[in-house]
Amino acid sequence: METQTIIDYKELVDSQREYFNSNITKDVNFRISQLKKLKKILADNEDLLDEAIYKDFKKSSFENYATELALVYHDINEAISELKGWSKKISVATNMANLPGTSYIIPEPLGVSLVIGAWNYPYQLSLAPVVPALAAGNTAIIKPSELALNTSNAMAKLINENFDEKYLKVVEGGVEETTSLLKQKFDKIFYTGSSNVGKIVMKAAANNLTPVTLELGGKSPTFVFNDADIAITAKRIVWAKFLNGGQTCIAPDYILVEKGIKEKLIDKIKEEILTIHGEDPQKSEAFVRIINKRHFERIVNLIDKEKVVFGGETDKSDNYISPTILENVTFEDGVMQEEIFGPILPFIQFEDLDWAIKQVKDREKPLALYVFSSNSKTADKIFHEISFGGGMVNEAIMHLTNSNLPFGGVGNSGMGSYHGKAGFDAFSHYKSILSKSTIIEPPIKYPPFTDWKKKLLKILVE
Repeated sequence: METQTIIDYKELVDSQREYFNSNITKDVNFRISQLKKLKKILADNEDLLDEAIYKDFKKSSFENYATELALVYHDINEAISELKGWSKKISVATNMANLPGTSYIIPEPLGVSLVIGAWNYPYQLSLAPVVPALAAGNTAIIKPSELALNTSNAMAKLINENFDEKYLKVVEGGVEETTSLLKQKFDKIFYTGSSNVGKIVMKAAANNLTPVTLELGGKSPTFVFNDADIAITAKRIVWAKFLNGGQTCIAPDYILVEKGIKEKLIDKIKEEILTIHGEDPQKSEAFVRIINKRHFERIVNLIDKEKVVFGGETDKSDNYISPTILENVTFEDGVMQEEIFGPILPFIQFEDLDWAIKQVKDREKPLALYVFSSNSKTADKIFHEISFGGGMVNEAIMHLTNSNLPFGGVGNSGMGSYHGKAGFDAFSHYKSILSKSTIIEPPIKYPPFTDWKKKLLKILVE
């Protein structure tokens, strides 16, 4: 069975490579027409997409639009608007040694791409990378996560019924299917998910020297200082942390709070949770469920009941874990040994900022980092000393929505970036061309090698 699966995928990849080699996808007007087609298919079928994601997460239609589809639509609109400019030949200066001549760079698509999506934002994280893949002129195979089964089915239905599989195809399935796909030769692989699986993807890509973009995760710290606006800080942290049930790769993973305001901040965060989600968050339209029983059990095991100061309620039958706050947490606690990826918010108090910075630096580089303070020098110090993917001052998560900011991780939190022009670049090769005139041919590079030629060479090259 596995052999047949691999053969089928080889045929699919070969058919996409043949289609790519026909040069159809290199036409900018073709790319624009396909992006418009993709947006129309999604927009015309939002009811189907809403229904599917509700089955997977109990995510509302509003949140499906706000956190999934709107970002994809924005990326499509921007690509359509900017594509002709992004695709233009780029003229650059020519050095003296190559005069008379002209130099330029041509953006070209890499070829056949594989996009492996993540389950936590199944539409956004499967389709957002596909937009720049198509915009850059590639073909694409999409492998959504099997954990969000209903959304995977919905994407497969809409895309596979409306696009030629030689150009764009959704392949559904689990580990076996992903493993089989990774045995094929792609020209680009884009993976979103865990660091552990990211290493597997990178090893598979190495067999064919395939370039990869890895969007991974990590424990994103949130610094809160005494001079922060506590009311706004609490409001923004609660929204960012408990959005999508905490299942967001750039959610504030834990709070590093300056001594003196911990209790006040916790009290305000409690108030905000009650304001946003009510006395019973299980009934809140804005509080989604944990994806499955395995992740539910993993998250529950991270809750130290002796350190719970708010929340802690669970319902296994509904994959529900309430917004939960832990205080007096140490870096040695279980909740600090892995990315939480759930609605648990640990608090660690600090007095010495250098100590706090060292704790973050001693661990894997995070995907995001947030600073809540009215002192720009404080934020600058943290940003200068800690390596991380991207971050914000006095806000969280929203940097993702600015497509002018390349989004990606560093170290264990990722490799490469995308969104906007950065996404186009991720799926492109920039081909350098130098065109020389034949009017003259200076003798400097040809024998005999005389002293005056060497002196002239020094002038031209250095």
